[in-house]
Amino acid sequence: MNKNTGQSNVFSLFKGVPLSRILVALFLLQILLAVGLTAYLSIRNGQKAVNEVASELRHEVANRVEQNLQTYLATGRQVLRSNQNVINMGLLKIENLATWEPYLIEQLKIFPDALAITASNEQEYLAVEKFNERQFLLRKADKSTGYDLYTYIIDSQGERTQLPEVIKNYDARSRPDYQTAVTAKKFSFSQIFTPRTEPTLLISASLPIYNSQGELLGVNSTLTHLSQIGDLLQNIKVGKSGQIFIIERSGLLVASSTTEEPFRFQNGKPIRLKASQSGNSLTKATAKYLKTKFNNFDQIQSLQELDFPFDGKRQFLEVRPLQGEPNVNWLIIVAVPEADFMGHINRNIQTTIFLCLGALGLAIILGIVTAQWVTVPILHFSRVTKDLTDFTNSENSVIKVQGIQELEVLDGSFNEMAQDLRKTFTALISKNKDLELQVKQRTQELQQEIQERINSEQKLGQHHQVLTELANHKAVFEGDLETAFKAIAEKAANALEVERVSVWLFNSDADGGLRQRTKLQCISLYERSNQRHSAGLERNLADYLIYFRTLVASGTIAVSDTRTDPRVQELWDKLLEPNNIVSLIDTSLWVGGQMVGTVLSEQVDIPRKWELSEQNFISSIAEIVALTLEVCDRKRAESALREAKEIAEVANRAKSTFLGNINHDLRTPLNSILEITEAIKDQVYGPVSEEQRQPLNMLESSGKNLLELINQILDLTDTESSKIELQLAATPIQGICDFCLSFVKHLAFQKNIRLRAQIPEELEPIQVDERRIRQVFINLLTNAIKFTKEGGEVWIEVQPSSTNEYIFFSVVDTGIGMLSDDLFKLFQPFVQVENASNHRSPGTGLGLVMVQKIVELHGGTVHAESQLGKGSRFTVKLPWKKAGEWGVTDFQIKNN
Repeated sequence: MNKNTGQSNVFSLFKGVPLSRILVALFLLQILLAVGLTAYLSIRNGQKAVNEVASELRHEVANRVEQNLQTYLATGRQVLRSNQNVINMGLLKIENLATWEPYLIEQLKIFPDALAITASNEQEYLAVEKFNERQFLLRKADKSTGYDLYTYIIDSQGERTQLPEVIKNYDARSRPDYQTAVTAKKFSFSQIFTPRTEPTLLISASLPIYNSQGELLGVNSTLTHLSQIGDLLQNIKVGKSGQIFIIERSGLLVASSTTEEPFRFQNGKPIRLKASQSGNSLTKATAKYLKTKFNNFDQIQSLQELDFPFDGKRQFLEVRPLQGEPNVNWLIIVAVPEADFMGHINRNIQTTIFLCLGALGLAIILGIVTAQWVTVPILHFSRVTKDLTDFTNSENSVIKVQGIQELEVLDGSFNEMAQDLRKTFTALISKNKDLELQVKQRTQELQQEIQERINSEQKLGQHHQVLTELANHKAVFEGDLETAFKAIAEKAANALEVERVSVWLFNSDADGGLRQRTKLQCISLYERSNQRHSAGLERNLADYLIYFRTLVASGTIAVSDTRTDPRVQELWDKLLEPNNIVSLIDTSLWVGGQMVGTVLSEQVDIPRKWELSEQNFISSIAEIVALTLEVCDRKRAESALREAKEIAEVANRAKSTFLGNINHDLRTPLNSILEITEAIKDQVYGPVSEEQRQPLNMLESSGKNLLELINQILDLTDTESSKIELQLAATPIQGICDFCLSFVKHLAFQKNIRLRAQIPEELEPIQVDERRIRQVFINLLTNAIKFTKEGGEVWIEVQPSSTNEYIFFSVVDTGIGMLSDDLFKLFQPFVQVENASNHRSPGTGLGLVMVQKIVELHGGTVHAESQLGKGSRFTVKLPWKKAGEWGVTDFQIKNN
């Protein structure tokens, strides 16, 4: 090692110069650099601090302004949104503004920031405005005012006083808020405007109201004073003399933190004021600077942090576009003078400079003294140590210095340090060898872990491929248990590399019904070494209770060593040891919330520790087995349903044929009996006494009832055998209802029952078989009259759906009604509902069945509602299409 440090290229420049002068020069140089750097950093950091504080201040102020504006402008949206919800709930209607007055007054009490709330439609206009803390102004133009705009004062008691101001032929559609809403077709703010009644700036938030067909019904608006924004800005402090103002993209002033109004009077009328024409010098200079820099305020699309000189002083600016509200395109401008921050900082800089100069003078004096005090003993120490050899070359090399106490301590410490370093180097060499050995061992462990992970990923890929093949296997989808279970057992055994995989199911009854769970039966067993499938083994549940209970509770039993695991000790003597099964995974099978069997995976000869991926794989195999069982059960159920359906269809056709034949055979002699009875009553065969006429009347009435029953049975038979053909044609809805009410009018008259109809005007015709539909409503009206007491009421209601795709006909009565539990009996053939009020009424029990059949032939439905003692409602839902949408007027529809 080179002992002469004076050979360094840097220190060769000081060759021959005394050490004391070098130390003094170096001390002075360091102190000059430190003092100069301190002064520079002090000034620079002061300026940086000013910039940061100014940026934070204007950014914070702009944030507060933007938040206040968002909150202030959100009032209109909240008011209109609440009004829209009230309209949607049907509590208010835009077509009837007379009901809005008390509601709007309450709205103004809830939202104090709102000046006025208006509602208008095509003809009417209503506005409620705050007059003072206890009174409101009401402006309205409707039919009652001859569509002239009248103004009233409403006091706290609700009393109104008309003001003399009247505007003739007032059209609310010319208002800016109405036109803005109609143009935007959604919630929007209007342009800022000046009202005729007072010198101020207003802005309105408007929301158009549409019906379900998308037609404009009217507009709901709120009015807000922009002077309140100026009040908000004045409450925000921006340094000592900073200002905030808001302008539109056109340059017009919206509000300012100064006392200046954003308008001026011209010929007695308020005119909007541009920021560049402001009477405030800072506002005016800022607007002109931004106009010059960006040429157009529309170019400012993002946050801008700027500065510019004004009156010889630097001004900090932040320009922020206000976003988030439709049609509100304003700029928030925050101006902060630099002078607000620099006074205290300049005083600190002066103090720092004076302190640095004082420290420089003191450091020069101390440097000279210190250099003289240090150099003498150092020179002596250098002479003593310059011949000292490196301790690595000689273990006995030491440094000895005498004469100065500090250097004596230093050479003693240096010698001790040399001994310690020698010991440390020796220990480091030994430690390095140990570390190399540990790194080698850890590298081998990592390589082994990587190989194990690769093998695990390969197994996972193989398991995924097997599961995919089984999930797409044809036998699984077809429910072929034998084929599917063989494929599942074989592929699972090969994927897990185990000797045996088997599928077991609980035994079933003789008919293949519910499994009795007394024993497990092996459906498929695959032995991998022999590549052989077998079946037929059994395990009794009573012999292995602990095992089965554990399997049910845990779902899966994974055993690494069957010789010691208590869960399978019951199986050891008879099942495991004879087959040399040392490890296993048993998974339960669940179908429909019940355990139906198990899947067994068994390893022979060598114990095996089951990985989590293998347990998950065998659980997935069990799920595929369960899926196969479900598919098989579904296939059996589908087959049974098909057979039952075919039997029912054959029986139904036989019934229909029999009823049709016997009805025709009964009708002919019955008609003859009725004709002969009528002839006898008409004394065709001679005089008839009153005693004879009474049984003849009974005979005729019984015959007609029997004939009606035969006709209804025949109609029902034709309906079920698809023989009824509908003759569809465009039919007026009003005409159908009028005819049916006229038809049953005499029945209602006998019981003093009032008949009426509720039908909307100008309904389009409906495509129906008019004769059949009349039969439906006559039947429903007859039943309603039959079960309504004297003095009651029966009516028809007609109501289209919201999409006009369907139309609803309701026959409603105030009769005796029925229990809800009896409603399901109404549409069953030959069944009548009985209760304490009506016992059993005359009839066949086929009327409502025919009603349902005819309505269903038209593609509709029938729904019944009833409450005992209060009446019933039968609603018929029919497809409703306009006549022009049908290509033909008459064709046949057959019930399939």
